[in-house]
Amino acid sequence: MDTGHDRDYAEGAAYREYFDNDRLMFQVPSRDDRLDNKAEMVVMLLDDPSGGDRHPVAISTEFLEDQPIFQQEVAGQPFVVVTSESGASRIYDSAGRQFDKPLDEGRVIDAEGRIWLVTEEDLVSESDPSMRLARLPAHRAFWFGWYA
Repeated sequence: MDTGHDRDYAEGAAYREYFDNDRLMFQVPSRDDRLDNKAEMVVMLLDDPSGGDRHPVAISTEFLEDQPIFQQEVAGQPFVVVTSESGASRIYDSAGRQFDKPLDEGRVIDAEGRIWLVTEEDLVSESDPSMRLARLPAHRAFWFGWYA
């Protein structure tokens, strides 16, 4: 932290001004104005079952805060996004299973009343740990970066 420079290097301070507005500090090859440049997204690429191009998926973290359980299917891949109260979103292959609601920070309930444990690797059935739904690779990105 003692760099000999007058810049504040405390957590979040170095780029505070950058994050407080929608301007970019560099050019990007293309932009899309449907969302703010720095809207935070949970993003992933899904394989096309027919072997074609991969399908990009971007879901607003603001939307997911209001929808702690969100289900969708893209390119034949059903998935469920589980978002914790702290805002952490994990995406799992739902295998067509429908989920109703979160039970608490670490568990969700499916439409059949089965309780599932939310883990980093899988959704795991509490009553039958051999039943697992794999986590899909995803990460957070700003809208402008994902779109570009």
